[in-house]
Amino acid sequence: MTHDDVLLLLDEEGRITRWEHSAEELFGWTAAEAVGRSAEALIRSLCTNGGKPLEGCPGPGALLIKPALQDHSLVWRVLAAEDDATVQDAAVLRTLVTRAPMALRVFDDQLHVVRVSLPAGRLRDTPARSSPGAPFSEVCGFAADEEAAVARGVLESGKPVVNRLVQSAERSAKLGRHVLSASYLPIEDLSGTGLGLVTLTADVTERERALGSQALLERVRTQMGHRLSLIDVCQELAQAVVPVFADIAAVELVDSAVRGEVPPAAPVGPGVLLRRAAVHGLRPAVQVGAVHPLPAGTPFSHVLSDLQPRLVQVDTGGTWPADDPARADIIEKSTVHSLIVAPLAIGDEILGMVSFYRHTLQEPFAQDDLAVASAVCAHAALCVDRARVYMNEWIIMSTVQRKILPGELADQPTVELSCLYVPGEEGGGAWSDAIALPGARTALVVGDVAGEGIPAAITMGLLRTAVHTLAALDLQPDELLARLSDTTARLLAGRAALPPMDPLIHEPLTADCAIAIYDPVELTCTIARAGLPEPVLILPDGTSSTLPVPPGPPLAAVDTAPFPAATVSLPEGSTLAMGTTALAEEVMAPTGVLRPLLDDVGDNPLSDVRDGIAHAYTRRGRTGETLLLLARTRMLPAERVMTCGLPAGPEAAPIARRAARRQLEVWGLDDETAFTNELVVSELVGNATRYGAPPLQLRLILDQMLTCEVSDAAPAAPHVKHARTIDESGRGLFIIASLAKQWGTRYTPEGKIVWAEQSTGSMETS
Repeated sequence: MTHDDVLLLLDEEGRITRWEHSAEELFGWTAAEAVGRSAEALIRSLCTNGGKPLEGCPGPGALLIKPALQDHSLVWRVLAAEDDATVQDAAVLRTLVTRAPMALRVFDDQLHVVRVSLPAGRLRDTPARSSPGAPFSEVCGFAADEEAAVARGVLESGKPVVNRLVQSAERSAKLGRHVLSASYLPIEDLSGTGLGLVTLTADVTERERALGSQALLERVRTQMGHRLSLIDVCQELAQAVVPVFADIAAVELVDSAVRGEVPPAAPVGPGVLLRRAAVHGLRPAVQVGAVHPLPAGTPFSHVLSDLQPRLVQVDTGGTWPADDPARADIIEKSTVHSLIVAPLAIGDEILGMVSFYRHTLQEPFAQDDLAVASAVCAHAALCVDRARVYMNEWIIMSTVQRKILPGELADQPTVELSCLYVPGEEGGGAWSDAIALPGARTALVVGDVAGEGIPAAITMGLLRTAVHTLAALDLQPDELLARLSDTTARLLAGRAALPPMDPLIHEPLTADCAIAIYDPVELTCTIARAGLPEPVLILPDGTSSTLPVPPGPPLAAVDTAPFPAATVSLPEGSTLAMGTTALAEEVMAPTGVLRPLLDDVGDNPLSDVRDGIAHAYTRRGRTGETLLLLARTRMLPAERVMTCGLPAGPEAAPIARRAARRQLEVWGLDDETAFTNELVVSELVGNATRYGAPPLQLRLILDQMLTCEVSDAAPAAPHVKHARTIDESGRGLFIIASLAKQWGTRYTPEGKIVWAEQSTGSMETS
């Protein structure tokens, strides 16, 4: 310590211990007269005369008093104030010592207490910890060894450490262990020599707990709700709170709510079943999915009765863990000392509960943690309920979709089939079909209803049913799409007429469809499409091309343009690929990344081609509903088809009967089938000669059914007449309808074909 500017020194009791020459010049007293006297009394007697300052005596602010360390004791240096800044420094120091809202401790260079100043009512201290000379380790009240090392580092380096968060030894039931903010400031003389240390300590427990709670809630909000699987959402909750809030977290849901039933209302009885949905932080991990009853008389049953969280200080020697095997198992596998149980509830509907466990690595839970756990579970309950509702809808949608979709398409006699279907997360409205038509023909259908969930699945079912109904009319693909579009428009009108509060009214109804009819006799395929991408044709020689099928508008579109059709030749062994719009860019387009997989069909089984495309498509990270229908064509053997031209006169019927009889003998069909077919042929030919126009032709096709076709050039369609008893004509088509499995009319550019199908019965030869 230098004394050039010091007037005098005072001890802690305010008595003068040193009187410098400058003080003698200023006050006029000698050192012998001043040392040992009270500074207050001395200055009062020197500087006042009847309550008025003497001339030349230092006025207010003319003296500056600063603390200093001398022989491990606190002394006060009295200096002559040089300017206003020095006076201000003294005032700041005085305010800091007497009024700062934190604990101030002054240590010497050996880290022994010199002075302690505590804010009233804020930090408790003991006389022993506040007495001068006490070592740092007895005074700090927190991690002594670690903080002593920090204090020594500040003394050695001269660099302060500010706002260091440490845990206090003090603990309360409400807040748990207190958190302190400690700052270490070095004391140096004018030459920079270290004299000691000042520590400033403030209790920031409530602030830190508020910040921690806010960070935890933000973490829960950020990490939860990204997935819609109920188990995944519960796992997200458990992972979000471990280890920042709890060492172990267990989520248990009411089993009936998981299975789709309405959640029970509080209070619930002890017989309710709980399903363990997620456990995180427990080693070894326990099995998720186990179902167990809610044990009576435990904190868990109390929580599900009044929906109030519980804080439990675990006593492993108590009785309730033994009555609750599910939780007892968790407690036995870790050194749990406290837990919080909080309900997952929406209103008074109980979804389940969450158990937060802490073991010896963390401080026990405090009462304030109950509010934090409640806030976490309030947000988690919303996520769990949303996932539960979605899961129930997904189960219903999947059930509806499974009932509606045809499943694995069965090969037709003239078509090998394989379908790639990748469902979306929420299902959808894509479907495919292969419908057998008269004359060994097959209708290939791919459709896609926009949207997800139950509305899309139900709309898809309605349109698929409509396609089957319309296909029975033996319409051409363009006509079929036109009538399907009318059906879609009626569905759209019905949806628009729903009440304004019905959520379905806001669901869009957009549907696409493509229909191809393959004829294995003519080896042709007629295709029409409404909104879907152009089909791809892979020929037997390996060459491929996108079929130039003119585009049509989506079903029920405002544009009333027709659905143009195109007819292409399909050599035997050709493969036709039809898909939804999701595949257009990567698979269907000529420059698509996965187009080579589609082109490389060759003689490979279509199921292998499908699996290869599915693997490559999903590896590219594609999501959403996807459908691709592959169809490899076969030709109906020529010996299964008989064609016979007929004259336009009455002699046509006998000619047709003889030709049909001979052909059925060649095919080896039984007499009953031959007799029925002869009647059908006779009536169809007779009807054509009477009401049709030449040229006439008879064709018999033997496939799964025996089909009899009679074609003529007249566009008028025949219809069934119900003849009276005395009528001599008008019973032809009525007889056909009675004898055949089904019959109908198909229009062609040249006229029409009237056909009838009947069972083949037994065949004598193959």
